[in-house]
Amino acid sequence: MDISSDRRMRMLSNQVLHKTVQDIRRITELEGSVWDLRGTCLVMTNEKQTALYKKVSEFIKNAEETEEYIEDGAGLFLVSGEESPEYVLALCGDQADIATAGRLGASQLENLISAYRERMDKNRFIQNLILDNLLLVDVYNQAKKMKIPAELRRAVFLIEPKHEGENLVLETLKGLYATGSRDFVTAVDEGHIILVKALEKTEDYKDMNQTAKVIADTLNMEAMVSVRVAYGTIIEELKDVSKSYKEAAMALEVGRVFYAEKNILAYSELGIGRLIHQLPASLCEMFLKEVFEGGGAGEFDEEELATVYTFFDNNLNISETARQLYVHRNTLVYRLEKIQKKTGLDVRVFDDALTFKIAMMVANHMKYIKE
Repeated sequence: MDISSDRRMRMLSNQVLHKTVQDIRRITELEGSVWDLRGTCLVMTNEKQTALYKKVSEFIKNAEETEEYIEDGAGLFLVSGEESPEYVLALCGDQADIATAGRLGASQLENLISAYRERMDKNRFIQNLILDNLLLVDVYNQAKKMKIPAELRRAVFLIEPKHEGENLVLETLKGLYATGSRDFVTAVDEGHIILVKALEKTEDYKDMNQTAKVIADTLNMEAMVSVRVAYGTIIEELKDVSKSYKEAAMALEVGRVFYAEKNILAYSELGIGRLIHQLPASLCEMFLKEVFEGGGAGEFDEEELATVYTFFDNNLNISETARQLYVHRNTLVYRLEKIQKKTGLDVRVFDDALTFKIAMMVANHMKYIKE
């Protein structure tokens, strides 16, 4: 019997298969096993099931002619998906009970395969939707077929683990959000997990920010993984899911450069960072040469940068900045004058302070691009 690569692919996990045969054994007291179409035993309730190898192999060869075989206290039952056979369920024990138990067991496995296929089809659809791999007509046709509402308020959340643990994050989020038919959890690369979340009519960006915080806190407590969560704008139609995803991706990228201390990032609140992120590199280089007069942002040591950023945080207030840094006022003025000598910018003056801050943001952007 010819077995295509798709049919050789294992549909259900061994854990699911093992639970099924154990349930059959518990209810009927029949020993059971599940075999793939290459004649490999995947799970079994008793090692004696391996003795069925020859019978199973012969049954597989003749599977196109018969769906079950019962003889000498052993029963073999073909388990099929939508279009083709997937497994063989084997049972051993009281021959009077084998037929009914085998047919029920095969039916249960076929229902599990159907549910698995439906879930995988939806997951593949959402992935293609996110990556803009579908024509508009296909979006609506496939959504209708899978009973996914085309018009519904949604937003995309993008979760980025700071360290290893992506699989745990994915499974945890699936447990939280992928339990119904409105929300979808998937991944299109190894470093990020995507949540396409349905929103109620009353939910706004304040609620989305709270959802992002809940995601971060839950993953930190339950999965012991630190994450950054970004989200795009609210969309009204399914076709715009990719738009919200791209916005969330940009929020993460901008956050890495300009807002490294934040673990919640909203596309609608990126400020000047979003503007700088979209500037061409040539324009950024020109601006830096103009501001630093041929020098670079790397000329400043950590003490100088800490001083000037604290100065900015205190609205250019010298007395308050000196108090927070535990330095004398004259020491603070000396440090700010050192920066002025290097750049020609007196950061005690608002216009120069603004130019310096933007220049440092541009410098960080260029550093990120080069790295």
